[in-house]
Amino acid sequence: MSNAPIRIGIGGWTFAPWRGSFYPEKLPQKRELEYASHALTAIEINATYHGTQKPASFANWAATAPDGFVFAVKASRFCTNRKVLAEAEESIAKFVGSGITELGDKLGPILWQFMATKKFDADDFAAFLALLPATHAGVNLRHAVQVRHDSFHVPEFVAMARKAGVAIVHADAAEYPAIADVTGDFVYARLENAVENVATGYDDAALDRWGEAARTWASGGTPDGLPYADPTVPPEKPRETFIFFINGAKVRAPAGAQALIERIK
Repeated sequence: MSNAPIRIGIGGWTFAPWRGSFYPEKLPQKRELEYASHALTAIEINATYHGTQKPASFANWAATAPDGFVFAVKASRFCTNRKVLAEAEESIAKFVGSGITELGDKLGPILWQFMATKKFDADDFAAFLALLPATHAGVNLRHAVQVRHDSFHVPEFVAMARKAGVAIVHADAAEYPAIADVTGDFVYARLENAVENVATGYDDAALDRWGEAARTWASGGTPDGLPYADPTVPPEKPRETFIFFINGAKVRAPAGAQALIERIK
């Protein structure tokens, strides 16, 4: 059984402290995406969470990145930051139709992130998952949900996500519980516990563990030692694996991502 691709990156590419630490001195800002997309294998676009981007911007980003590079796209907060998720249809349609498919074959998963105060309401969340489209403009769409309240740490939520074919984001974070259950045909992890006094954000031992987890996910297995909400183990099959170094000590994110890329070569 051959392994699926492992894609490792950061959130966004515009961050002043990266200039001189990640980006070479005097690199023009308009070339930062070009540089980042050659140094990494994926980027999570976060600007889409805060505001609508233009279709031409997505097309330009796709043209700038090399073949084989993949962008994950964080969905608009107007879709997820609402009391009744079942009423999100119009906002979801607006976001999906905003030009994300201009990324073409460089479009990776769409990340739907929920507020840490959002509790699990089975009927309402199932209704939200049913609103997520499988395709748009002839492009297949893949979905990942990041929930951050302990009420989601139950087998019912895992089963719901598996039925919908949606990945649950495994977030390594101090502020909220992690759910590592594999529920989709890909894996999406966000490493949010970086510390600034370590050059790579995560120390060597932690990077070794995440490298092993990435290889296990990509080969179709289930890593040991992670928190699972449901004892049911999904069928073994290779799964494309996305790992993003994001939040935490943001200045260290590129170095952490590059160190992990080296470990899985």
